[in-house]
Formats: sequence, structure tokens, C-alpha cells
Amino acid sequence: MPKFSPQQYQWRVMIAMSIYTAFMLIAWPLASETTSLPLKILLAVAPTVPVLYVIGQMARLILNSDELERHTHLVALGTATAVVSALSIVAGFLASAGVVKLDGSSLLFVFPAMVVCYALVRWWVMRSYAGSGSCEEGFSIKPSVFMMLGGVALLLAALLLKHHAQADRLTALSGVGFGFMAGGLLPVLLRWFKRKYRRE
Repeated sequence: MPKFSPQQYQWRVMIAMSIYTAFMLIAWPLASETTSLPLKILLAVAPTVPVLYVIGQMARLILNSDELERHTHLVALGTATAVVSALSIVAGFLASAGVVKLDGSSLLFVFPAMVVCYALVRWWVMRSYAGSGSCEEGFSIKPSVFMMLGGVALLLAALLLKHHAQADRLTALSGVGFGFMAGGLLPVLLRWFKRKYRRE
């Protein structure tokens, strides 16, 4: 497999997420308005294409990482999968019992929840090794900043769609945006508190 640098990963993900945002602004609102079932399906799933591409690029980045980086990625991914799966089954039983009301748009929160959990667990695992920045040296933009930028882009998309989309869709889009922002902001805050504690 040819070498795959973190810079290549970041640029490809940035382009993919820009396409995702464009799909959310253009294709997704039209899905509820069209009467043609094939076209409705096509418009509804269009935003998933760049997301699947990002997941593929992430897998490629992990495969091209060294053993330490691969270990931190896989521990974080496994933990995030377990945590989000557990939360999903709890939410499913609560919804089935009528305790909470959940619709299909709730599923849009699963991926951002995994991203946030993944980022936090990986940051925690990296602390036990060479420090929080040991696996970030190759990136032109720190992953935490990268995630926050993605969250800002999605929140801007929700703002632009304020008068053109249903309330539940705006809530889902805003939730995804806040999820990405939280995933990027929490490691930054944890590092800040750690430095402050050391000084004191």
C-alpha cells in the first residue's frame, strides 16, 4: 500500500466534508419535497457518500500508521463502538417503552457521538505514552481544531437552512455540528486544565 501522509488525509477529508455540507444545503432539503421515490432515496442518501469516503480515508490513515499510532486508534475506536452501542440499546429500550420519543433523525447522532467518544478516548490513551502531541506531528492542522472547523461548517449549514428545512432536520444537523465541535473542544480544554494544574 502506498504511503499516505496525514496532510493528504486532512485535505481529502476537508474536501469531502465541504461536499457533505453542500449536499446538506442543496440535496437534503429537496428529499422531503420530491414525490418520486427513487429520487427521494437518492437525495436522502447523497450526504452519506462523502461521510463513507471520510471513514475509508480514516481506515487508510490507520493502516499506514506505525504500531503505536495504530494501537491508540484501535483502542479508541473499539471503546467508542462499545460506548455508543450501549447508549443506543438503552435509548432503544426507553423509546420502545414510551419513556422518550425518538424518530429516524435520532440516528444521525450516532456517528457524531462515536467521533466525540473516539477523540476523547484516543486523547486519554495517548497521555500514557509520549504525550498528547506525539501522534499529531504530521498534521498541518491539529485534529481537535480540524473537528471544530467541521462543526462550525455544519452549524453554518443549519443556519442557512433555517427557513428551508423541517425543524427535526435542523435539530439533527445542529446536533451533528455541536457534536463535532465538542469532540474537538474537549481535548483542548483538558490540555488547558492539565497545564493550569501543573503551574499551580
